[in-house]
Amino acid sequence: MFKFAGKVLSLSAASLMVTTAFVSAQDMAALEAAAKAEGQLTTIALPHDWCGYGAVIEGFKKKYPEITVNELNPDAGSSDEIEAIKANKDNKGPQAPDVIDVGLSYGPQAKADGLIQPYKVATWDSIPDTAKDADGFWYGDYYGVLSFEVNKDLVKNVPADWADLLKDEYKNSVALAGDPRASNQAIQGVYAAGLGSGATDAASAAEKGLAFFKELNAKGNFVPVIGKSATLAQGQTPILITWDYNALAGRDTLNGNPPVDVVVPASGVVAGVYVQAISAYAPHPNAAKLWMEYLYSDEGQLGWLKGYCHPIRFNDLAKNGKIPQEMLDKLPPAAAYEKAVFPTLDDQAKGKEAITKQWDAVVGANVQ
Repeated sequence: MFKFAGKVLSLSAASLMVTTAFVSAQDMAALEAAAKAEGQLTTIALPHDWCGYGAVIEGFKKKYPEITVNELNPDAGSSDEIEAIKANKDNKGPQAPDVIDVGLSYGPQAKADGLIQPYKVATWDSIPDTAKDADGFWYGDYYGVLSFEVNKDLVKNVPADWADLLKDEYKNSVALAGDPRASNQAIQGVYAAGLGSGATDAASAAEKGLAFFKELNAKGNFVPVIGKSATLAQGQTPILITWDYNALAGRDTLNGNPPVDVVVPASGVVAGVYVQAISAYAPHPNAAKLWMEYLYSDEGQLGWLKGYCHPIRFNDLAKNGKIPQEMLDKLPPAAAYEKAVFPTLDDQAKGKEAITKQWDAVVGANVQ
């Protein structure tokens, strides 16, 4: 399933120095005590309607009421998270993030830049090797595919594929759920449009994706607004290109007002994996490690699944019968995901480089 890794890194001598997982009750008790002594965890870019994060955060707070969760800039993008670490290297105050949740391509670069530190959770072995850094600097957390979230009150003919979005009937209708110059979700949306336009590799996917949005913008169909379920409901962005888990959560939140369709396009189905990491400059390193232990526990993983994200330990949980059937029944049919493509790290890096740097020149739409 996980086809996106450029290569599997081998364990090096350096990895032997990685902080080991807290696998025993005694060690876990020591970590909990150290985290409670710090008394705070600072997160960033975790909107409560994204991937079930609202309930996940509440679950952590309920389990560890002694730890205050300080939430920075919930609507930030992946690059904003990286910049927040850089800007607060010498700051131990409330603006310094302890942990980040970023697009896959940001993990290796953050490691290379010395911005994150290694840590291996107790459930490390059940995380697929191709979805984690062998030395423990970053590790996949969940994945989904790009989809169309559609306001059916305003869009009578629901688009089934990327090419449909160019139809005249969709004027002033189509938006990305982020700024493609900074947001991983938006970058992958452009990349997916390129694959849906016939691209077969990363370079052509970026090129064709940019060309697609140039045409979409020229026709007046593209809305240069960072779309959300609220803008979709209000009619500002009736068709939103977003991860399926965000679209499904938005559908549930709107609860029929307006009615919403969530469509996995017939082509250009791009799956995206996000990764967790701990800041190398984390003011609360033990709280950060405890947060990771919670996220990768069965409880934390099922919390993401409730938010329609496929947690990285999904196969392990399913194999061991730990996923309630009613939870599985709420997910889209498996057939919609059969054409999903997991871009490699190299593909993502190439796509990100081209899309972020050429968006202004090629498309010319200032997304805000």
